[in-house]
Amino acid sequence: MESFTNDDHKSKNLQFDNYRSLISAEIELIQRVFEIRQNFSDSERLVEPILQRIRKIRSEKSLLEKNLNLI
Repeated sequence: MESFTNDDHKSKNLQFDNYRSLISAEIELIQRVFEIRQNFSDSERLVEPILQRIRKIRSEKSLLEKNLNLI
């Protein structure tokens, strides 16, 4: 029974570490989009792949939030 608790605890820790990494990546990508939009006139073509990645990160975060009972 105790090993299950440890395994569950380790799994939750890994999920939470992944969640924090996703938050950091999302913030960094949002900053990049902001910088690109400020510095390039044809920015939408440049930022679309980044925006797609941000959407994917948000989807992954949402799943982790549910698994970790954060929402």
